[in-house]
Amino acid sequence: MRRFTELYWRLDGTTRTTEKVAALRDYFAAAPAGDAACALDVLSGGRRLRAVSTTLLRQWAAEAAGIPAWLVEECYAHVGDLAETLALLLPDPPPADAADAAGSVTADVAGVGLGLEECLRTTVEGLRGRDEAAQRLTVERVWRQLAPRERIVWHKLITGGCRVGVSRTLVARALADVAGVEADVMAHRLAGGDVGDAAGFTRLLDPAASPADSRRPYPFFLASGLEGAAGDLGPVATWMAEWKWDGMRAQLVRRGDDVALWSRGEELVNEAFPEIVAAAADLPTGTVLDGELLAARGDELLGFAALSRRSGRRRVPRRLLEEVPCVFVAYDILEHDAADLRGLPLAARRTRLEGLVGVPCTAGRGAAVPGGAPVSSDVPRLLLSPRLDAGSWEALARLRAASRERGVEGLMLKRLDSGYGVGRVRGDWWKWKIEPLEIDAVLLYAQAGHGRRAGLHSDYTLGVWHEGRLVPVAKAYSGLPDTEIVEVDRIVRATTLEKHGPVRVVQPTQVFQLAFEGVAASKRHKAGVAVRFPRIVRWRRDKSPPDAGTLADLRGMLAAVPPEAAP
Repeated sequence: MRRFTELYWRLDGTTRTTEKVAALRDYFAAAPAGDAACALDVLSGGRRLRAVSTTLLRQWAAEAAGIPAWLVEECYAHVGDLAETLALLLPDPPPADAADAAGSVTADVAGVGLGLEECLRTTVEGLRGRDEAAQRLTVERVWRQLAPRERIVWHKLITGGCRVGVSRTLVARALADVAGVEADVMAHRLAGGDVGDAAGFTRLLDPAASPADSRRPYPFFLASGLEGAAGDLGPVATWMAEWKWDGMRAQLVRRGDDVALWSRGEELVNEAFPEIVAAAADLPTGTVLDGELLAARGDELLGFAALSRRSGRRRVPRRLLEEVPCVFVAYDILEHDAADLRGLPLAARRTRLEGLVGVPCTAGRGAAVPGGAPVSSDVPRLLLSPRLDAGSWEALARLRAASRERGVEGLMLKRLDSGYGVGRVRGDWWKWKIEPLEIDAVLLYAQAGHGRRAGLHSDYTLGVWHEGRLVPVAKAYSGLPDTEIVEVDRIVRATTLEKHGPVRVVQPTQVFQLAFEGVAASKRHKAGVAVRFPRIVRWRRDKSPPDAGTLADLRGMLAAVPPEAAP
C-alpha cells in the first residue's frame, strides 16, 4: 500500500510526461504482479463500487475531530477534495505504542504493511456489505494507523474516487519499457482489458503473443475537431466525407471462432448487443471492423437516448431488443484475412471494406418506418457507412447543414492517403460538426467546484420558463473565464435563498447562454426533456430573466424519438 501511495503522489506532483512515465515504470517493475494488476485497474479508471458512504465518513470524521458537521462541509467547499478534507481534519495518528494500547488493529489489518491487492481485499472490499457499526470500527482503526498523505489515498480507494492524471498511453509506454515490447503492442494488449489478476498481469508482460490476443481490438484512431474552414484542407478530391453518426464507437473483432465487440472505452459489450455479435459470425475469420453502433429500426434512426438504454447491460430483455433494435455501421477495416491493414492508405482500406460489407446505411431521422413496427430477423445488422460524394467544399457544406434534420452530428473528413493511427493524430481525420443548439437559461442553483475551482461556485443548474415559472432543464459546469466565475460566485453568495448541503438556491437574477448537442424526450426529468452535453458558453449580462427561453422552445428542438425510446 505504501508503494502505491508513493506512486500516487509522484504522479500527482508533476505535469511532466517523462516523470510520470518514470514513476509508472518504477512502480510496475518493483510491485508484485497482483498489486500491479490492481494498480492498473485503478489507474485505468476501473469501476469500483463505493465501499462506505461518504455521508458516514463526514459524520465520523466530524466526531473524531470534535467539530460540527457543518464545518466539515465548509472546509470541503474550500478544499474541493473530500479525501483531502477528511485527512486534514482528522487528529494526527497516535504514537505506535499509544495506538496499540488503545486497541488499534495491526498494520496488516489496517493495510499499512500490506500490498495494494491485499489492502483492497482486507479494508476496501472488507467494508462493503457490513453494518454501520462494523464499518465505523474498521475506518477509525485504519485512521489511527495512517499518516495524512496515506489517509488521502485510502479515502479515495474506499469511496471509489481514486483517479490519477495519467492516460492509458502513458501507462502503455511504461509497461512497454518493463516488458521490453513496442509501445503500440502494449497499447493493443491494454485495449483488451483482460488483466484482472496477477496471472493476467504476467501475461501482459510476456513478450510472446498469447491466445488471449485474438480477442483484443486495436487502439482507436481519434479525430480532431475542425477549427478553421474546410476549404483550407486543400482539394476536396483528396478527402473522403461521410456522416458523423450519433452513436457509440466500437470495434468488431472476428478471429477464429470468437467474436468480440469492444466500445471505445475498451469494454466488451457483447451482452448488450447480441444481434450484432450473431451477425458478425458470418464475417470471415481474421476480420476487424471499426464503426458505430446505432439504434435504428429499419431506415429510422432512434437517436442516442435510445441507444443508451442498451449500452452497459449484462442482459437485454427480449422486449428491449424489439423496442430498440441496433445495427453496426462500419467505416473502416483494420484487419482482413488476419493481416493488419492499418498501414495502408484509407482509399485501399475502403475498397476492401466495400467488398466485405456491401449494404449501405440509409437510416435517418423521421423515416417512414412505423415506430412500433417489428423488425424482421433477416434485416442486415452490419452496414456500410456511405461515402458522400461531392464535387466541392460548398456541396459538402450544404450536406452538413442538413445534418440535424437527418439525425447525425455533421460530417467526418478523412484524408484518402491516411493510415489508421493510434490515439488523436491531428491532420488526417477531422470532425466537421454542426453548430450546437442554444437557449438562454436562468441560474437557479449553484454548487462549489473541485480542484482548481474549489471554493468557487462554478457548477450551475439552469432553468427555462414554463407556465409562468422557471423549471430546471440542465446542470452545466461553467465555461466562463476565471474572472467571470469569481464575479458570479460573489453574486451567488449575495443572492442565496436556501442551502441544501453544498447546493445553494439563488434568486433567479442571472441569465446564461446554454449550448448543447441535442434534445430528447425524457421520462426521468421533471421538465420532460433532456439536453445532451450541456455547457455554458456566455454570460448574458444584456438580458434579464424574463428574456430567457421557454420549455416550448426546447420542445420545438426535440429529436424525432419514439416515446418508448426516450430515456
